[in-house]
Amino acid sequence: MIDTTTAKQRWLSALWPFVQAHLPPAPSRVLEIGCGPTGGFVPALREYDYDAVGVDPAAPSGPGYHQTEFENHQLAGAVDAIVASTSLHHVSDLDQVLDRAVATLVPGGVLIVVEWAYENFDEATARWAFDRLPNSGEQGWLHSHRELWHASGQPWRTHLGDWARREGLHSGHAIIQALQARFHTRLLTRTPYFFPDLHPKSETDEHAAADSGEIQATGIRYVATRPTTCVTPIETAHNG
Repeated sequence: MIDTTTAKQRWLSALWPFVQAHLPPAPSRVLEIGCGPTGGFVPALREYDYDAVGVDPAAPSGPGYHQTEFENHQLAGAVDAIVASTSLHHVSDLDQVLDRAVATLVPGGVLIVVEWAYENFDEATARWAFDRLPNSGEQGWLHSHRELWHASGQPWRTHLGDWARREGLHSGHAIIQALQARFHTRLLTRTPYFFPDLHPKSETDEHAAADSGEIQATGIRYVATRPTTCVTPIETAHNG
């Protein structure tokens, strides 16, 4: 069971049913790209008997976690599924990471991606989210965005564009294009994204606002398989 005390934990709890629904049966081998300092979905995967590892420069210490970028990780062999939750928009070379993801999956292996289209984060959506931020307790990334925007004196679109360039972010459109060029798409949908930071507002509340046209749905959920004809070999760890 995933605790839901913090925004990150609320995010993992909300996304776990989606991730779990698209995984191959346990005890399949699963690799999570960008598991973060809390281990991401790896603890839940292990609880359900998956052979799971997490790769992230900020990964926890301990067995099954690797503190490095995915593109530099020494692979022990191919895996049955890869999970990438809000990690692809941060990587320095999207093509390199996705090429390696193809090579890491077994033919027919499953890729599960949860992402964000920052380019859809328009001013109406920003104001809606900022107006619903809690005034006490945890101060997250949306609080920082609100304060930085107000301090900048810039129009929202200018502020967002400057921030995205400084961070080197990939757009949701670019991520989807790169994914679809390499994988067989099974599911692609736009979804809520901000709700963990807007507690007690829920995913349902954000979904309703997007459905009504009040805001943009900036989240992306994507499921695909590796083409069975792909024969690119993976690099394996040296066992000498």
